[in-house]
Amino acid sequence: MSPFTGSAPRTQEWRHLRLAVDDGVATVTLARPAKLNALTFGAYADLRDLLAELARERAVRALVLGGEGRGFCSGGDVDEIIGATLSMDTAQLLDFNRMTGQVVRAVRECPFPVIAAVHGVAAGAGAVLALAADFRIADPTARFAFLFTRVGLSGGDMGAAYLLPRVVGLGHATRLLMLGEPVRAPEAERIGLISELTEEGGAGARAAELARRLADGPALAHAQTKALLTAELDMPLAASVELDAATQALLMNGEDYAEFHAAFTEKRPPKWRGR
Repeated sequence: MSPFTGSAPRTQEWRHLRLAVDDGVATVTLARPAKLNALTFGAYADLRDLLAELARERAVRALVLGGEGRGFCSGGDVDEIIGATLSMDTAQLLDFNRMTGQVVRAVRECPFPVIAAVHGVAAGAGAVLALAADFRIADPTARFAFLFTRVGLSGGDMGAAYLLPRVVGLGHATRLLMLGEPVRAPEAERIGLISELTEEGGAGARAAELARRLADGPALAHAQTKALLTAELDMPLAASVELDAATQALLMNGEDYAEFHAAFTEKRPPKWRGR
């Protein structure tokens, strides 16, 4: 994403989530614990805009997404979203559904790793947010449920039908999206839906530890790896290896590559600069 901005100032306060940034690590917390962090129209828009701002500023090198209270995110708020959509016309509904998809694109396209720290429920849109992350760290209380067919809608919401088969395979994805049945942590680990299973209550701390490791590493290499993983999902092999070659040639001309060689020669740890 381009770092160039127009006249709009940086957002100073986010009403629908909490943001903390510490030495390159951003922690974004969904903060409606009384509603299991159910998403509202404003929460979707804040997530979309926050990720765009952080991507432009280039100060964040890793991001942890978590939920306050008893769960990660229970999906769209039934009263504030489902109730409201019943009175919308087609153009308004298209705008809303495009916005939710823009959130998932922002997670996939931002130039830093995103780590979902999942405990308790991750349902509906909450499950897709976790799915879109680069890493899903979960504790034994975690349960994922893609509930869209349960409310009479397509299971392929917010890019779920694109992302989920690529994470767990077509067979598991068909079952999860078609039936909407919950998947608890042990099965989620078995089918590859989560990256790491922690002890109970440990997902947040482990996600923060991983974020710190990533933020202290070669940020440009991480950003390009993420970009290639996303871009090459639908490429033929010939196009993929050509894109890999072009990317490596650019990175080989960067400061971090030269710094690795200097550090190796001098027998010291590299001082990564993300350049």
